[in-house]
Amino acid sequence: MVGSSHEALHRIFQKDPALLTRALQRVLDVPFPEPREIAALNVDLTEIEPVERRVDTLLRAETDQGTYLLVVESQGKVDDRKRGSWPYYLSYLYEKYRCEPVLIVITQSSATAKWAARPIRFGFRGWDSLTVRPLVLGPDNVPVIADERQAERDVPLAVLSAMTHGRGPQAAAILESLASALRTIDPDSAAVFVQFVDSCLADPQAKQMWRDLMTAIQYFWRHPLAEQVREEGRVQDRQEMTLRILEWRGIPVPDAVRERVNACTDLDRLETWAQRAVHAADATELFTGE
Repeated sequence: MVGSSHEALHRIFQKDPALLTRALQRVLDVPFPEPREIAALNVDLTEIEPVERRVDTLLRAETDQGTYLLVVESQGKVDDRKRGSWPYYLSYLYEKYRCEPVLIVITQSSATAKWAARPIRFGFRGWDSLTVRPLVLGPDNVPVIADERQAERDVPLAVLSAMTHGRGPQAAAILESLASALRTIDPDSAAVFVQFVDSCLADPQAKQMWRDLMTAIQYFWRHPLAEQVREEGRVQDRQEMTLRILEWRGIPVPDAVRERVNACTDLDRLETWAQRAVHAADATELFTGE
Protein backbone atom coordinates (compact mmCIF):
# COMPACT_ATOMS: atom_id res chain seq x y z
CA MET A 1 0.00 0.00 0.00
CA VAL A 2 1.43 3.37 -0.99
CA GLY A 3 1.12 5.71 1.96
CA SER A 4 2.76 8.93 0.84
CA SER A 5 3.60 11.18 -2.06
CA HIS A 6 7.30 10.53 -1.44
CA GLU A 7 6.79 6.79 -1.80
CA ALA A 8 4.64 7.02 -4.91
CA LEU A 9 7.00 9.35 -6.77
CA HIS A 10 9.78 6.77 -6.87
CA ARG A 11 7.79 3.52 -6.73
CA ILE A 12 6.17 4.23 -10.08
CA PHE A 13 9.57 3.43 -11.57
CA GLN A 14 9.56 0.07 -9.81
CA LYS A 15 6.18 -0.66 -11.38
CA ASP A 16 7.39 0.38 -14.86
CA PRO A 17 11.22 0.62 -14.88
CA ALA A 18 11.30 1.48 -18.60
CA LEU A 19 9.38 4.68 -17.82
CA LEU A 20 12.53 6.05 -16.20
CA THR A 21 14.66 5.78 -19.32
CA ARG A 22 11.79 7.09 -21.48
CA ALA A 23 11.57 10.10 -19.18
CA LEU A 24 15.32 10.72 -19.47
CA GLN A 25 15.15 10.53 -23.25
CA ARG A 26 11.90 12.41 -23.91
CA VAL A 27 11.63 14.82 -21.00
CA LEU A 28 15.26 15.72 -20.29
CA ASP A 29 16.54 15.01 -23.83
CA VAL A 30 19.34 12.92 -22.33
CA PRO A 31 20.68 10.40 -24.87
CA PHE A 32 20.51 7.46 -22.46
CA PRO A 33 21.07 4.19 -24.37
CA GLU A 34 18.06 1.93 -24.92
CA PRO A 35 18.02 -0.77 -22.20
CA ARG A 36 17.83 -4.42 -23.16
CA GLU A 37 16.90 -5.31 -19.59
CA ILE A 38 16.14 -3.44 -16.36
CA ALA A 39 16.19 -5.06 -12.91
CA ALA A 40 15.45 -3.71 -9.44
CA LEU A 41 18.24 -3.93 -6.87
CA ASN A 42 18.42 -3.81 -3.08
CA VAL A 43 18.10 -0.17 -1.97
CA ASP A 44 19.93 -0.73 1.34
CA LEU A 45 23.34 0.96 1.34
CA THR A 46 24.08 0.30 5.03
CA GLU A 47 27.69 -0.59 5.80
CA ILE A 48 29.10 -2.59 8.71
CA GLU A 49 29.04 0.60 10.75
CA PRO A 50 25.64 1.13 12.42
CA VAL A 51 24.58 3.92 10.03
CA GLU A 52 21.53 3.22 7.91
CA ARG A 53 21.45 4.69 4.41
CA ARG A 54 18.90 3.84 1.75
CA VAL A 55 18.13 5.15 -1.69
CA ASP A 56 14.49 5.33 -2.70
CA THR A 57 14.63 3.15 -5.82
CA LEU A 58 17.62 1.44 -7.43
CA LEU A 59 17.49 -0.10 -10.91
CA ARG A 60 20.14 -1.78 -13.04
CA ALA A 61 19.86 -1.07 -16.77
CA GLU A 62 21.66 -3.31 -19.26
CA THR A 63 22.37 -1.48 -22.54
CA ASP A 64 24.53 -1.95 -25.63
CA GLN A 65 26.81 0.75 -24.22
CA GLY A 66 27.23 -0.88 -20.82
CA THR A 67 25.48 -1.41 -17.50
CA TYR A 68 24.15 1.54 -15.53
CA LEU A 69 22.71 1.93 -12.05
CA LEU A 70 19.70 4.27 -12.00
CA VAL A 71 19.47 5.84 -8.54
CA VAL A 72 16.03 7.41 -8.06
CA GLU A 73 15.45 9.87 -5.21
CA SER A 74 12.03 11.36 -4.44
CA GLN A 75 12.54 14.83 -3.00
CA GLY A 76 9.73 16.79 -1.35
CA LYS A 77 11.71 19.86 -0.27
CA VAL A 78 15.14 21.42 -0.17
CA ASP A 79 17.46 19.42 2.09
CA ASP A 80 21.10 20.43 2.11
CA ARG A 81 22.05 17.17 3.83
CA LYS A 82 21.74 15.60 0.39
CA ARG A 83 24.97 17.37 -0.58
CA GLY A 84 26.66 14.70 1.48
CA SER A 85 24.39 11.69 1.07
CA TRP A 86 23.95 11.77 -2.73
CA PRO A 87 27.69 11.70 -3.53
CA TYR A 88 28.06 8.95 -0.92
CA TYR A 89 25.32 6.87 -2.58
CA LEU A 90 26.97 7.12 -5.99
CA SER A 91 30.49 6.35 -4.73
CA TYR A 92 29.31 3.41 -2.63
CA LEU A 93 27.25 1.94 -5.47
CA TYR A 94 30.13 2.22 -7.93
CA GLU A 95 32.46 0.51 -5.48
CA LYS A 96 29.92 -2.26 -4.82
CA TYR A 97 28.68 -2.97 -8.35
CA ARG A 98 31.44 -1.47 -10.55
CA CYS A 99 28.73 0.05 -12.76
CA GLU A 100 28.24 3.70 -13.67
CA PRO A 101 25.62 5.22 -11.32
CA VAL A 102 23.17 7.87 -12.60
CA LEU A 103 21.30 10.02 -10.06
CA ILE A 104 17.71 10.96 -10.97
CA VAL A 105 15.71 13.21 -8.64
CA ILE A 106 11.93 13.51 -8.99
CA THR A 107 9.88 16.22 -7.29
CA GLN A 108 6.52 17.98 -7.42
CA SER A 109 8.06 21.34 -6.52
CA SER A 110 9.64 23.75 -9.02
CA ALA A 111 11.75 25.34 -6.28
CA THR A 112 13.02 21.95 -5.15
CA ALA A 113 13.75 20.97 -8.75
CA LYS A 114 15.91 24.07 -9.27
CA TRP A 115 17.79 23.36 -6.04
CA ALA A 116 18.31 19.68 -6.86
CA ALA A 117 19.61 20.45 -10.36
CA ARG A 118 22.54 22.49 -9.02
CA PRO A 119 25.81 20.53 -9.32
CA ILE A 120 27.37 19.37 -6.06
CA ARG A 121 31.09 20.15 -6.17
CA PHE A 122 33.78 19.11 -3.70
CA GLY A 123 37.25 20.61 -3.80
CA PHE A 124 38.63 24.11 -4.20
CA ARG A 125 37.81 26.82 -6.72
CA GLY A 126 38.91 25.83 -10.19
CA TRP A 127 39.65 22.23 -9.28
CA ASP A 128 36.76 19.95 -8.37
CA SER A 129 37.77 16.69 -6.73
CA LEU A 130 34.23 15.39 -7.21
CA THR A 131 31.21 16.72 -9.10
CA VAL A 132 27.68 15.28 -8.87
CA ARG A 133 25.13 16.45 -11.46
CA PRO A 134 21.64 15.10 -10.74
CA LEU A 135 19.09 14.69 -13.51
CA VAL A 136 15.82 16.21 -12.28
CA LEU A 137 12.23 15.41 -13.27
CA GLY A 138 9.71 17.97 -12.02
CA PRO A 139 6.73 20.15 -12.93
CA ASP A 140 8.84 22.35 -15.22
CA ASN A 141 9.87 19.56 -17.59
CA VAL A 142 7.51 16.58 -17.17
CA PRO A 143 4.93 16.97 -19.95
CA VAL A 144 1.34 17.92 -19.18
CA ILE A 145 -0.72 15.08 -20.65
CA ALA A 146 -4.28 16.37 -20.80
CA ASP A 147 -5.33 14.57 -23.98
CA GLU A 148 -7.03 11.18 -23.73
CA ARG A 149 -5.35 9.66 -26.78
CA GLN A 150 -1.94 10.87 -25.70
CA ALA A 151 -2.54 9.34 -22.27
CA GLU A 152 -3.51 6.02 -23.83
CA ARG A 153 -0.27 5.90 -25.87
CA ASP A 154 1.87 5.95 -22.70
CA VAL A 155 -0.19 5.36 -19.56
CA PRO A 156 2.77 5.30 -17.12
CA LEU A 157 3.98 8.67 -18.44
CA ALA A 158 0.43 10.01 -18.07
CA VAL A 159 0.49 8.76 -14.46
CA LEU A 160 3.77 10.60 -13.87
CA SER A 161 2.18 13.71 -15.38
CA ALA A 162 -0.76 13.50 -12.97
CA MET A 163 1.55 12.90 -10.01
CA THR A 164 3.74 15.88 -10.93
CA HIS A 165 1.08 18.39 -12.05
CA GLY A 166 -1.73 17.39 -9.69
CA ARG A 167 -1.79 20.79 -7.99
CA GLY A 168 -1.62 22.86 -11.21
CA PRO A 169 -4.34 24.63 -13.21
CA GLN A 170 -4.66 21.74 -15.68
CA ALA A 171 -5.14 19.09 -13.01
CA ALA A 172 -8.78 18.42 -13.95
CA ALA A 173 -8.01 17.77 -17.63
CA ILE A 174 -4.99 15.62 -16.73
CA LEU A 175 -6.97 13.46 -14.32
CA GLU A 176 -9.91 13.04 -16.69
CA SER A 177 -7.61 11.94 -19.52
CA LEU A 178 -5.79 9.51 -17.27
CA ALA A 179 -9.04 8.07 -15.92
CA SER A 180 -10.10 7.22 -19.48
CA ALA A 181 -6.69 5.80 -20.34
CA LEU A 182 -6.71 3.47 -17.33
CA ARG A 183 -9.67 1.63 -18.85
CA THR A 184 -7.36 0.44 -21.64
CA ILE A 185 -4.86 -1.44 -19.45
CA ASP A 186 -5.18 -4.45 -17.17
CA PRO A 187 -7.01 -3.80 -13.85
CA ASP A 188 -4.09 -4.92 -11.67
CA SER A 189 -1.72 -2.34 -13.15
CA ALA A 190 -4.45 0.28 -13.14
CA ALA A 191 -5.08 -0.31 -9.44
CA VAL A 192 -1.43 0.31 -8.59
CA PHE A 193 -1.30 3.46 -10.71
CA VAL A 194 -4.42 4.78 -8.96
CA GLN A 195 -2.65 4.45 -5.61
CA PHE A 196 0.34 6.39 -6.88
CA VAL A 197 -1.80 9.28 -8.15
CA ASP A 198 -4.00 9.32 -5.05
CA SER A 199 -0.95 9.54 -2.78
CA CYS A 200 0.53 12.47 -4.71
CA LEU A 201 -2.54 14.70 -4.96
CA ALA A 202 -2.07 17.33 -2.26
CA ASP A 203 -4.93 19.56 -3.42
CA PRO A 204 -8.14 18.37 -1.64
CA GLN A 205 -10.34 19.24 -4.63
CA ALA A 206 -8.09 17.37 -7.05
CA LYS A 207 -7.95 14.35 -4.73
CA GLN A 208 -11.75 14.29 -4.39
CA MET A 209 -12.17 14.63 -8.14
CA TRP A 210 -9.80 11.72 -8.69
CA ARG A 211 -11.69 9.51 -6.26
CA ASP A 212 -15.00 10.44 -7.88
CA LEU A 213 -13.59 9.54 -11.30
CA MET A 214 -12.35 6.20 -10.00
CA THR A 215 -15.63 5.42 -8.28
CA ALA A 216 -17.35 5.89 -11.63
CA ILE A 217 -15.27 3.03 -13.07
CA GLN A 218 -17.25 0.36 -11.24
CA TYR A 219 -15.32 -2.69 -12.42
CA PHE A 220 -12.08 -1.06 -11.34
CA TRP A 221 -13.05 -0.15 -7.80
CA ARG A 222 -13.86 -3.78 -7.08
CA HIS A 223 -10.16 -4.56 -7.23
CA PRO A 224 -8.81 -5.12 -3.67
CA LEU A 225 -5.90 -2.69 -4.11
CA ALA A 226 -8.25 0.05 -5.19
CA GLU A 227 -10.49 -0.74 -2.24
CA GLN A 228 -7.51 -0.06 0.02
CA VAL A 229 -7.15 3.39 -1.53
CA ARG A 230 -10.83 4.09 -0.92
CA GLU A 231 -10.50 2.89 2.70
CA GLU A 232 -7.52 5.21 3.13
CA GLY A 233 -9.65 8.08 1.88
CA ARG A 234 -12.37 7.34 4.43
CA VAL A 235 -9.79 7.28 7.21
CA GLN A 236 -8.36 10.62 6.12
CA ASP A 237 -11.85 12.13 5.94
CA ARG A 238 -12.57 11.05 9.54
CA GLN A 239 -9.24 12.39 10.75
CA GLU A 240 -9.89 15.76 9.17
CA MET A 241 -13.50 15.83 10.40
CA THR A 242 -12.48 15.16 14.02
CA LEU A 243 -9.94 17.98 14.08
CA ARG A 244 -12.19 20.34 12.11
CA ILE A 245 -15.05 19.93 14.59
CA LEU A 246 -12.77 20.91 17.47
CA GLU A 247 -11.46 23.91 15.56
CA TRP A 248 -14.96 25.04 14.58
CA ARG A 249 -15.94 24.94 18.25
CA GLY A 250 -12.93 27.07 19.18
CA ILE A 251 -11.24 24.33 21.20
CA PRO A 252 -7.40 24.44 21.03
CA VAL A 253 -5.86 21.34 19.49
CA PRO A 254 -2.38 20.56 20.91
CA ASP A 255 0.19 19.04 18.56
CA ALA A 256 0.11 15.77 20.53
CA VAL A 257 -3.64 15.42 19.95
CA ARG A 258 -3.34 16.30 16.27
CA GLU A 259 -0.53 13.78 15.78
CA ARG A 260 -2.46 11.02 17.55
CA VAL A 261 -5.57 11.62 15.44
CA ASN A 262 -3.60 11.73 12.19
CA ALA A 263 -1.70 8.56 13.12
CA CYS A 264 -4.86 6.54 13.76
CA THR A 265 -6.09 4.31 10.91
CA ASP A 266 -8.89 2.57 12.82
CA LEU A 267 -12.09 3.83 11.19
CA ASP A 268 -14.34 2.85 14.13
CA ARG A 269 -12.10 4.60 16.65
CA LEU A 270 -11.96 7.72 14.49
CA GLU A 271 -15.75 7.70 14.26
CA THR A 272 -15.92 7.59 18.08
CA TRP A 273 -13.48 10.48 18.37
CA ALA A 274 -15.47 12.53 15.87
CA GLN A 275 -18.62 12.03 17.95
CA ARG A 276 -16.79 13.01 21.14
CA ALA A 277 -15.44 16.13 19.42
CA VAL A 278 -18.99 17.50 19.20
CA HIS A 279 -19.31 17.70 23.03
CA ALA A 280 -15.72 17.71 24.33
CA ALA A 281 -14.66 20.67 26.48
CA ASP A 282 -10.99 19.84 25.96
CA ALA A 283 -9.26 18.18 23.01
CA THR A 284 -7.81 15.43 25.21
CA GLU A 285 -11.36 14.27 26.06
CA LEU A 286 -11.36 12.53 22.66
CA PHE A 287 -9.31 9.79 24.27
CA THR A 288 -11.28 9.41 27.51
CA GLY A 289 -11.04 5.86 28.84
CA GLU A 290 -8.39 4.77 26.33
